[in-house]
Amino acid sequence: MALLTALGPDFYYWIESLLTGNDGIQSYASVFWYPCPSNWLYDLIRYPEDVLVDIPVFWYGGAPLIVLGFAGWYLSIRSGRYGLGRIAARSAAAALLLLQLHDLLLVDLDSALSPQCMDWPGPPDIVNRRVGMDLYFLAPPLLVLLAVRSPRREFVRRGPLVRTAVAVLTVSATLLLAAESTSPGRVSSEYELGCTGFGDGPVRGLSKAEKIFLCEVRGYSYDKVGVAGWSEVPDREVLAQGHHLCGLAVQHGGDVNAQAVQEAPQASLAGSLASLCPEVARTQEADAQQEKAEEAAYVAEKEKACAAHPTHQPKIRPVRQKRATMWTEFWTINGWDEGYEGTIPEMVEDLVGSERGALTIWAADEIGHACVTAESYTRRPPLEIKGWEEVVEVGYESPSGSLNLVDGDGQRLPGLTSAGPGSYRVRVHLRGRKLVTQVIDAPDGAVQLLIMVFPGKGNESIVYK
Repeated sequence: MALLTALGPDFYYWIESLLTGNDGIQSYASVFWYPCPSNWLYDLIRYPEDVLVDIPVFWYGGAPLIVLGFAGWYLSIRSGRYGLGRIAARSAAAALLLLQLHDLLLVDLDSALSPQCMDWPGPPDIVNRRVGMDLYFLAPPLLVLLAVRSPRREFVRRGPLVRTAVAVLTVSATLLLAAESTSPGRVSSEYELGCTGFGDGPVRGLSKAEKIFLCEVRGYSYDKVGVAGWSEVPDREVLAQGHHLCGLAVQHGGDVNAQAVQEAPQASLAGSLASLCPEVARTQEADAQQEKAEEAAYVAEKEKACAAHPTHQPKIRPVRQKRATMWTEFWTINGWDEGYEGTIPEMVEDLVGSERGALTIWAADEIGHACVTAESYTRRPPLEIKGWEEVVEVGYESPSGSLNLVDGDGQRLPGLTSAGPGSYRVRVHLRGRKLVTQVIDAPDGAVQLLIMVFPGKGNESIVYK
């Protein structure tokens, strides 16, 4: 019976693969960052275990070792050395028990000391299957011990190995059943809630909205950091507090910023409330649409002011001329060749700076916009100073011939290097700096920039005005 029990799973998978063509191979991978005692202990014993299971006698559920143990027992009996036979068989059984018991002990350790760590071996269905198979493979060595027991009629106190095995099985059953019977205080894992997006998760009795809410509160959603203090609160308590907060928000038109909502004891849940409370979601969507419309109107107003400026009339014909309203949150707009993005050169006269593949130009008093005209030439254009407050020219080396001006919103003015890779000069004209730095509420379109890019040698900087 011990031999058949050990070989049972292999026979089953062999027959299944013949009938279905399925090799039965499955894999599971996870990332878990909680400090678990069992994980630390497993790291200590993993290498010895890997070496041990590679020995052929431990293959097929330990069937070869069972055969060797029974062979030693049989031969010892034939020679009249009964004690030696029992030692051989019990040694084989002990080796198999030690190989299986450590896995159950680690699961017991986690369930007793750190329930959060029940997630690291995998989803519940995989953990349950794993524990079930560990319990199953305890049967062959226990059958071996039963087969070679001493033939005594009176009560015999079992040895330490048998007592240890019985104790482990009893503790495992107690702890695992206790863990499964605590649903009212359950803290569902990321997998159980389906937060990863691969299915709804095995948790039953919760709506999709409630699962999403729990995922966000616990920081399981990729775009949420979680709410401090709620990670260990049971699901039902979190949902009860969320529904209560939803009721308060509904009384105030779905506004989570209402005083009653913000002063509630569970107010920290308000940031995730839209996923649980449809009224809050509708209110936030309406607010977002209104904000988007206001932002579009604001941008249109500034663009209208820039468009009202007269178009620059160059003295020679440029290859291309482009106009745009460009925005910045950090004083400047930038220009980069492909592969040089992110480089910020030092500026000359706080107006324009350049390095190989990179350009930076002052455009606003920290936050604001500028009315930009960019012109590309095949030869040096005549100098224009009249009507401009500042005029500075610098050298620019274009490694790829793909200079693009980029503002803080990602808007681009491409195609400024007309002759491809090589040496260029960049002449920047500015007016409006004094106005925006000295007046609190400067008029729209106050800052105007004219940027001329043309082929030219030399890295020296020239301040014309």
